[in-house]
Amino acid sequence: MSATIDETDAVRPAAGFGRPSKDLDIEKTPNHLHETNSDGDTKSVESETFQNGVQRVRAITEIWGKKTLITMFIFLYLIEFVAFLQNAIDAALNPYITSSFSRHGLLNVGSIMSTALAGCIPLATSKVIDVWGRVEGFFFMLIVVVVGMALKAGCKNMETYIAGHVLYWAGHIGVLYVTDVMAADITSLKNRMIIFTINGTPRIASTFAGPAIGDLFINHGNWRWAFGAFIIIFIGCCLPAMGVMVYMYRKAKRAGVIHKQRSNRTVLQSVWFYFVQFDITGILLIMFAFCLFLLPFSLVSYAPKGWKTGYIIAMIVLGILLFPVFAIWEAKFAPVQFLPWKYLRNGTIVGSCLLYGVMFVSIFCWNAYFNSYLQVVHRQSITHAGYILNSFSLASSVFSPFVAWFISWSGNFKWTAYAGVPVTLIGTALLIPFRTPSTAPGVLALTQVLVGLGTGIFSTCAQLAVMVHVTHQEIAAITAIWGLFGSFGSSIGNAIGGAMWNNLLPAELLKRLPEEQKANYRAIFGDIVLQMSFLDGTPERDAIVGAYGSVMRKMVITGAVLVPLCFVSIFLWKNVNVKKLEEEGGKQTKGTVF
Repeated sequence: MSATIDETDAVRPAAGFGRPSKDLDIEKTPNHLHETNSDGDTKSVESETFQNGVQRVRAITEIWGKKTLITMFIFLYLIEFVAFLQNAIDAALNPYITSSFSRHGLLNVGSIMSTALAGCIPLATSKVIDVWGRVEGFFFMLIVVVVGMALKAGCKNMETYIAGHVLYWAGHIGVLYVTDVMAADITSLKNRMIIFTINGTPRIASTFAGPAIGDLFINHGNWRWAFGAFIIIFIGCCLPAMGVMVYMYRKAKRAGVIHKQRSNRTVLQSVWFYFVQFDITGILLIMFAFCLFLLPFSLVSYAPKGWKTGYIIAMIVLGILLFPVFAIWEAKFAPVQFLPWKYLRNGTIVGSCLLYGVMFVSIFCWNAYFNSYLQVVHRQSITHAGYILNSFSLASSVFSPFVAWFISWSGNFKWTAYAGVPVTLIGTALLIPFRTPSTAPGVLALTQVLVGLGTGIFSTCAQLAVMVHVTHQEIAAITAIWGLFGSFGSSIGNAIGGAMWNNLLPAELLKRLPEEQKANYRAIFGDIVLQMSFLDGTPERDAIVGAYGSVMRKMVITGAVLVPLCFVSIFLWKNVNVKKLEEEGGKQTKGTVF
C-alpha cells in the first residue's frame, strides 16, 4: 500500500462553518455574501464553496483581534516598502549593468521576458494560496526573489543577468501579489482600496532613495552588493508577517476552529492532483505564447539576417499559434479553470482588465528607455534621472489614497475612473512636443506627474472594479488575471518600444555620425557610458542627441494614440455602488477585518 504524503486543513462544522468535503478539499460555508448572475447583477447567496487556503485565512480572521489586524497591516506595509525600494535601485542600475556587458540595447529583453513570466506566475500562485495557503505561496515567491537576486549578484555574462532578472521580477510581482491578496482577505470591499493605495505609498520614498542608493553603488561601491545586501534585508522584513500568519493559524488549530484532515492520496495521485489544480499546461502555453511573440521584435537587430532570419520568423508564427491553443485548452479541455467563464463575460471585469493592459501598453512604449534618454540627452545624473522618471509613480502614489477614500465615502468607482481620462490625455499629449532635447528637465517631470495622476485614478478604480462581482473564493484568481493583463500590457509596450529602439536608433546613428565614426555606430549604440563620453558641441555628441530625440518622439506618439482606448474600457463597466452593495448583501470577507 502506498503511503499518503500530504494533509489538508479543514474548518470544523462549528461557529457557522459547514461540513468539509473529503473529495475536493473544499467545504460549503454558510455566509451571507453577494454574487453575480449571468447578467452581471449582484444577488445574495447563503452558501459558498471555499478551498482550503481560503478557509484557513477566514478562520484566522475569526479569532484575531484588532491589535493583530493592525500589526498585520504594518508588516505588509514593511514588505511593500522594501520591495519598492529594491525595484527602484534595480531600475537605476540596469542601464549600467547591461552596458558593462556591452549590451545596452538588450535592456528591454529582460523586461519583456520578466513581465511576461510575471503575468503568468500569479496564476499559479493563486492556486497555491487557495489550495495550500497564503503563507506557503508567499514563501515560494520569496525563494524566487532570493534566487533571482543571487544570480544577478554573481553573474558573469548578460545571459545570466537576464535569467536572474526574470526570476527576480517574477518573484517581486509574486510577493506583491500575495500581499495584495492578504490585504484583500482582511478588508471589506468598501475600504479595500484605502489599504491597497496606502501600501503603494512606499513608492514615494523609493522615488528619492532608490536612484540615490543606486548612484552610490555605481560610483562608490560594487553594484553586485546592491543585490547581495537586499537578499538579507528582504528576508528579514518578510519574516514578521509570515510569523504572524503561522502563529494565528496554530492558535486557530488549538482553539478547535481548524483541524487536520488526511487527503488519502498516494504520491502519484497528489502530484497529478496539484498538476491539474494549478493548470500547469495552461500556464506554460500562455507564457510561451507571449514570450515567443514579443521577443523577436527586440532581438531582430541582433539576428544575422534581420527579419529574414529563420528563428525570428518561427518565434513569431509559433507565438501567434499558441494563443488560440491556450484559449481552446481553457475553454474545452482544462479540468480546472482559473476562473468560471461567466466572470470572463462580465463587462466590468473585462473592461477593468482591458483598462489595466492598455494603460501599460501606452506607458511602456516609451518608458523602458526614458531613463537612458534623460542621462544621455539631458546630462542628468543617475539620481536626478531617477527622480524625473519616478515622478510618475510618485504622483500616482500620493494621489491614489485620496481616490480610494472618495470611493469609500461615495461608493462609486465608475464615474471616478472617468475623471482620470482628461488628466491622462493632457499629460500624454504634452509628451509629444516636450520629448525633444531642448525641453527643460522640470517640464519633463511635469508631464510625468500628469500621467501619474491620471493612471493613479485608473488603476485604483480598475483594481476595485475587477473584484466587485466575485466572491471571496475568486479574489485570488481574479486579481491574478487582472495582473496578467497589466504584465502583458507592459510586455507589449516594451516589445513595441524595444523594436523601435533597436531598429530605428542604429540607423539614425549611422546616418548622423561623422564619417570617421560610422564604423563604430554599433559600439556606440550598445554602450550608454560611451554615448555620454562625447563632449558637448562635437559632431558625435550632436549625432547621438539627434538620434535619441528622433526615436523617442516616435515612441511617445505611438503610446499617446492608445490613450482613448482607456475611455472605451471604462464604458464597459457596470455602475455599482460598493457602499450600498455591502450594506445590502454583506461582506466578501469574514471575521475581524477593516
